[in-house]
Amino acid sequence: MMFVCTDSEPDTDPTELPDVEKWVTDNDARGRRITGDRLAPVSAATTVRVRNGELLTTEGPFAETTEVIVGFDLLECADLDEAIEVARAHSMAREGRLELRPLMIVSD
Repeated sequence: MMFVCTDSEPDTDPTELPDVEKWVTDNDARGRRITGDRLAPVSAATTVRVRNGELLTTEGPFAETTEVIVGFDLLECADLDEAIEVARAHSMAREGRLELRPLMIVSD
């Protein structure tokens, strides 16, 4: 899973950013991107917790932060090295940050 996040310190390199639509098209064509999308703004978030049996809901994200998850892509890569190369070509590698995390497959 690749989480697409904002970052308070984006890259300052003046060269043109990679085209994210081309990134999507290329990775879809190669079968590496299974699905992905943008998320609604954090103002639409609801945080859900249960404490001492009581349901607690809060409007907005779970923490006060300027760096938030704004999207995701589910990738199919042979290994972490391939996933890093795929992420490196995404425009948010420069404008924000990308968090790569393997899925934990839980068998029955």
